[in-house]
Amino acid sequence: MLVLVVSCLAVALSNGYALTPMGLTVNGQTNPIGTSAAPLLSWHCESPTGSSERGLYQSAWRVLVASSPELLADGTGDLWDSGKVPASPLSQVRYSGEPLVSGQRCYWKVGCWVTKTPGAASGATTTGDMPAWSDVASWEVAPVTPADWKGAIWIDDGQSLPENDAAFYDLDPAPRLRRDFALSKPIVSARLHIAGLGYYTASVNGERVGDHELDSVWTEFGQRILFSSFDVTDQVQRGENCIAMELGNGWFNPLPLRMWGHRNIRKSIETGRPRAIACLVVEHEDATQSVITTDEEWKWKPGPTLFNSVYLGEFRDARLDQTGWDEVGSVGSGWKSVRVVDASLEPLTPMVTPPIRAGKPIDAVAITSPEPGVQIVDFGENFTGVPEVSLQAPAGTELKFRFGELLYPDGTLNPMTSVCGQIKGNRKLADGTVVPKGGPGAPEFAWQEDRYICRGAEAEVYRPRFTFHGFRFMEVTGLPESATAAFSVDDIKGFPLHSDLQSIGEFACSNERLNEIQETTRRTFLANVVGVQSDCPHRERFGYGGDIAVTSEAFLMNFDMSGVYAKTVRDWADAARPDGNLTDTAPFVGINYCGVGWAMAHPLLIEQLYRHYGDESLVEEQLPVAMKWLALENAARKNGLVVKGLGDHEALTRSGGPVITTAMFVDAARRIARLCRVVGREDDAKRCDEMADDAANNWAESFLNPETGTVDDGSQTRQSLTLGFGVAPVASRDRIFDRLVSAVENPIELKHPDGGKASGVYLTTGIFGTRMLMEQLSANGRSDLAYRIANRNTFPSWGWMLENDATTLWEHWAGSDGTFSNNHPMFGSVSAWFFRWLGGIQVAPDAVGSDRISIRPQFVDGLTWVRCSHKTVRGLVESNWRVDGESAELEVRVPVDTTALIEFPTGTLAVSESGVPLGESDGCDVLTPGRRVRVGSGMYRFQLERTR
Repeated sequence: MLVLVVSCLAVALSNGYALTPMGLTVNGQTNPIGTSAAPLLSWHCESPTGSSERGLYQSAWRVLVASSPELLADGTGDLWDSGKVPASPLSQVRYSGEPLVSGQRCYWKVGCWVTKTPGAASGATTTGDMPAWSDVASWEVAPVTPADWKGAIWIDDGQSLPENDAAFYDLDPAPRLRRDFALSKPIVSARLHIAGLGYYTASVNGERVGDHELDSVWTEFGQRILFSSFDVTDQVQRGENCIAMELGNGWFNPLPLRMWGHRNIRKSIETGRPRAIACLVVEHEDATQSVITTDEEWKWKPGPTLFNSVYLGEFRDARLDQTGWDEVGSVGSGWKSVRVVDASLEPLTPMVTPPIRAGKPIDAVAITSPEPGVQIVDFGENFTGVPEVSLQAPAGTELKFRFGELLYPDGTLNPMTSVCGQIKGNRKLADGTVVPKGGPGAPEFAWQEDRYICRGAEAEVYRPRFTFHGFRFMEVTGLPESATAAFSVDDIKGFPLHSDLQSIGEFACSNERLNEIQETTRRTFLANVVGVQSDCPHRERFGYGGDIAVTSEAFLMNFDMSGVYAKTVRDWADAARPDGNLTDTAPFVGINYCGVGWAMAHPLLIEQLYRHYGDESLVEEQLPVAMKWLALENAARKNGLVVKGLGDHEALTRSGGPVITTAMFVDAARRIARLCRVVGREDDAKRCDEMADDAANNWAESFLNPETGTVDDGSQTRQSLTLGFGVAPVASRDRIFDRLVSAVENPIELKHPDGGKASGVYLTTGIFGTRMLMEQLSANGRSDLAYRIANRNTFPSWGWMLENDATTLWEHWAGSDGTFSNNHPMFGSVSAWFFRWLGGIQVAPDAVGSDRISIRPQFVDGLTWVRCSHKTVRGLVESNWRVDGESAELEVRVPVDTTALIEFPTGTLAVSESGVPLGESDGCDVLTPGRRVRVGSGMYRFQLERTR
C-alpha cells in the first residue's frame, strides 16, 4: 500500500524562532498497522538544525486525523480536529475523535505553536497565528472485540495432553497447519492478525510472515494474549494461495519439571495444547474484502520438530521435513482436519510491546576439541539466543548441541550454571528408590540441549525455532570425522534473541574499566528481556519483581522501556491473587514469598513510566490494583512492622528482617500516595501517607539509634536502605549517612574467593543495597567513595567479574561455576549511577514525561572526561565534561519543552557560559551564583574554574 507522506516545514516566526513536531508515535509505535481504537498519540518538537535559540516550549498544539492523506493535505481532519489546545506537561494525547472500527486507516499530523515561557498552558504567549506542522503519520485499527475477528476461532492439532507427567517427555511433533484459498480480484492490501500459544511461525505462499521470534510473547494467557498484525500485501496473490503455521509449546505447554525438586510451573499457569488463531483480511480494488480465518477447514500434520521446550531445547529430524509444505500445490499426504478449540477471544489484545527479534549475528571466535569427537564453540560473549549451524553430513547423522556459560579447566563444557531449576542428578527416597530430582520422566540433568538429525546429500542449515538458550559456549557432538575436519567458525553464527529495545542512552568516560562495565551491563540487560524482564535467560527465566525494582532506572536510561514496562505493569495486575496480593513474579509461576520488595515493582514502574514518558492513563488504570495490594500489606503488619519478605538479596552480610521490609513498605506507600495525587485522589493519598508515617514511626522506635545514626547492626545494607527508602526521620539522616560512610570505609571482614581476605574500600550490599549505596553516597557529597567502589577490580566488585572473564554480570559477587548464574542483571544498577552522577543526567522526581531534568555531574579524581546522553520523549539530553587541572568544560544540551536545573560540582570557584559571565548568559537563570542555574532548551557551554 502506498502511503502519501507530506513534508511540512516549520514555519519561521516573525521573531525568528520556530519548532517542528517530530517523532510521531501511536501507542509508542511508528505507523502501526495494528493498534487500539482510542490510542495515545505523542510527538516531540525540535528547533531547526543549526538554531541557536534557547528556552523554547510548545505552548499549544492541534491534531488533525483524517481518513485519507488527501484530506489531511487540505487541512481537513474528518475523523478528529482537536482545535488549538493549550499545552500541558503531559507528552501524550488520547485520540478523541469519531469512533474507529477494526481495519480503519487513520492519517494524522500535529501542529504546534511556540513560546519562551515555560508552563504557558493558556497559550497566551503563543507566537504566530499558524502552527508548524509535522510530516504525516498513520495508524490502522486492529481487531478490538471478538466480533472483529470475523468468525476466526482457535484451532489445534486435536491431540490430547499426556495422561501422566512422564509422558510429557515423549516425542511430540510440533504441528504444521495450512489452508489453501483463492483470490479472484485485484488486491489493494492484506493484513494478517495472528496469535499462537505458546509459539508460532507463519508463512504465506511459502514466504515467512514478519520478523518476530518466539511469538506470542509470554503473558498471563488466561487474562491477556498479545496478537501481532502484519502487512502481507506483497505475499498474497491473485489466484491460488496458501497460508500456513507451525506451532511450538513455548510457555503455554511447558514440561512438568520440578524446579528445585518441587516447583512445577504447570500448576500455576494457563496451559494446553499449542493452538493458534488468525484472521487474514484482503482488500480489493472494488472496495470489497476477502476474509480467511482459522476454522475447521484448516489441515494439520506433524512437522520435523519432534520435541521442543523453552528449557530443555528442541529435537528436529530434518529427514521428515517436507519441502514446500507451506506452498500452493505441495500438499502431500498425511494431512488431517484440525480441532476447533472452545477458547475465548476476549483475552486477545493488540501487541504494543516491542516484539522479540533476532539481533546482529555474533561470530564464533574459536573452536577447540578437548576430547575426541567433541567440539567446543566459543562465541566470545555470553548472550541469549540460538545458534545457526551450516553443515554437511550423511543422512541420519544425529548431532547434539549443549550450551553453557563456562568451561571446566580441561576445556570441556560446564553447563551447570544454566541448568533449569537446579535439576542436577537424582535423589534416593527413604525406601532406596532412585528418582529424578526433576520429577517423573525428567532428565537427570536439565541442561540446555538441541538435537538435530541431518537429511544428508547437500549442505544444510540448522537453527532452533521454538526455544532459546543463555550461553557463551556450545558443545557439538556427533559430527562424523569427515565433517569434523571441515567444521570451522565460518560455519557458525549466534543469533541474539531479545525484545527489540531501542537504545536511547550512551555513556563513555576516560576510565576503560567503567566503559567495560557499562558495555557488560547493557549486554546483560538485552539478554534478559525476552518478552519479560527476567532474572536470568536459562535457569529460571522468570520476571522477578525485586530484580526489576533495582534495575528499572538503569534500563530506562539505556533503552526505551515504555512498551515493555507498560506490559510488565499489566502482567503484575493480571497475576494478582484474588485477595489483591501482588506476587513475586509476573507472569505468576507459583513463587510467592519474597514480599514487599518484589511486589513494589508494580507501583514503582507506574511512577517511572509517568515521570519518564508522561503515561497518566496507566496511573488511572492501575492505581486500584496498587491500592488493593497496599491495604493488604498494611493489614498484615505486626506491631506496626512488615515482618515477612525477602530483604537485600545476595548481600554479603545479614540482609533481611523487618528493618528492611518495613522500609520497603514505607517507600511503596508514599509512592502510591504520589500516584493518587497525579489523578486527583487526595483522600486516598492521605490514607497512604498515614500508613507510611505509622510504619516509619514504628520502624524508628524499633531499629534506629537517633544519637549515633546506627540502624540495627549498622551494616551498609541497613544504612543505605534507610536513606534510600526515606524511612528515617529527617533530623537523623545526617548521622545515618555518617554511619554509612564509616561502614563503607571500614567494611566488615570478608573472605576472598581465591583465599585470604578482601581489602580496601568495598561494598557488602545485595541488589537493593547496592542501588541505594551508590545513589546515597553521591547524593550526599561522597561521589569519591562511590567511584572507588565502581572502579575496584578485586572482590567484591564489578571489576572482579571482568577480571574473571565475565562478559555479562553475575548473580553473586563471588561468582560461581556450578550454582549461580553468570548472566543476571540485578547488579546492573551501577549503570544508572553512571548516567545520574558521573554524567549527571537525572529525570527530576516531579517530572511529567521528562519535562524537568537535573544535570549534576560529579568530577572525581581518576576521571578526566565523560560523554553522556539520554533521549527522552522530548528529545536528546547531553552532558559532556572534561577536566584539565584547575579548569573544566561542561557542555549541556536540553531539548525543547524541557527545563533543566544545572548544579555545578563541588569545588567550582567561577563559571562562565560561552565566554561571558554566567549572569549575562542568555537563557541562564542564576539560582545560586557559581553553583546552580536553571535553563530551558538549547546548547550551553560552561567554563569552570575550580580547586583541584
